[in-house]
Amino acid sequence: MARRDRSHPNLVLFTLWLLVFSASSQVIIVAPILPRIGEALDITEQLQGWLITSYAVFLSIFALIIGPISDKYGRRIVLLLGCAAMAVALWLHGIADSFTSLLVVRAAAGAAGGMLSGGAVSYVGDYFQYNKRGWANGWVMSGVAVGQIAGIPLGIIIADQFGFRGAFLMFAITMTFTTALIYFYLPQPNVERNTAKLTVGSAIAGYRDLLKRPVVVAASAIYFLMFFSIGLYVIYLPTWLEQTLGVGGTAIASLFFVGGIAQVIAGPLAGKLSDRTGRKPLIITSCIGFGLVMVLTTFLTTSMWVAYVLFGSAMTLFAIRVSPLQSLMTALVEERRRGTLLSLAVSIGQTGIGIGGAVAGIAYVRYGYVSITLAGAVAILGMAYLVHRALPEPELRPDPVIVASSTEEAELAPASTEAKGPE
Repeated sequence: MARRDRSHPNLVLFTLWLLVFSASSQVIIVAPILPRIGEALDITEQLQGWLITSYAVFLSIFALIIGPISDKYGRRIVLLLGCAAMAVALWLHGIADSFTSLLVVRAAAGAAGGMLSGGAVSYVGDYFQYNKRGWANGWVMSGVAVGQIAGIPLGIIIADQFGFRGAFLMFAITMTFTTALIYFYLPQPNVERNTAKLTVGSAIAGYRDLLKRPVVVAASAIYFLMFFSIGLYVIYLPTWLEQTLGVGGTAIASLFFVGGIAQVIAGPLAGKLSDRTGRKPLIITSCIGFGLVMVLTTFLTTSMWVAYVLFGSAMTLFAIRVSPLQSLMTALVEERRRGTLLSLAVSIGQTGIGIGGAVAGIAYVRYGYVSITLAGAVAILGMAYLVHRALPEPELRPDPVIVASSTEEAELAPASTEAKGPE
């Protein structure tokens, strides 16, 4: 078990950051190397999409299963088992030699991803006091953007040189290291747990009870609209740019590189700002700005330089609202139900991306990319309205347990003096 003298808030942040970096990168890498996978295993284009679908389906299912478990047994054990399972699944990619075997290991990776998706944010909510969660979530979630900037290009190079399996094995190494960090250095925060008996029926009843609360229904709808709108905007943007501007894969890759840089810079800054000014103003402002950028994209994009500016702005605005929203979500329900709520949100967010992609495909073929951006703008403005009307803004105030100090540890300290120690 973790020991009190081994834990430090910065080490906790790095461990969660590496978890997010590894878990997100092994997902994003699938799309750019999908043609290589198809060639290596003789998988038709029609079947290649199932590798992505199987991951998403199992992630959604296991996210719902794991939420109540983490509320009862604690976040640390769930993160430890989830990272270990993800590491094993990624190592198994090295021996996958057929469509069926790769489909199975991608499903296994999805199941492990379901254990991790809400876990990192829930842990931040358990470990850090509320007026530090925006800053902490901003740094943790920057792992996604760093994966987009560095992990994915490196994975593509490795896949080109050593085959598609090499890319997954690279992330198997980082996830194995993450598992070791969790085992030795990540403590179990001392927070209230759900002491009721855990059964399938009680878990279902728990979700049903949560969904009776108007604030939870609103939060679920907000998560759906956020990921639905980003799915609409991003999935067919490369196709539209290639057809409109005649650009190739290198230009598209550079576009996402710019977007990743924007997120790395904006995410932590926005999280820290939200700790001082409140979450809702930043979330609402970013939604309105993102809606405007989506509408302007089809009318102003006459060159890749304009595309860089607009997409960089879009990803900046997306990053500005993610960490404040996640921090706000951690305070909507009591500690003993935090994992259940965030797992529900993750599952609904995955559904939003899936439906957004399906709707985008139909709309793009029939009405063009402009229809997608207009629909996305409507969705994100609907999210802003729900945030404004339905989500409460908890008061930002220093934790009474923490004494004001100029030292770094007082600044970063968890929500209670006992939070650093294991049970």
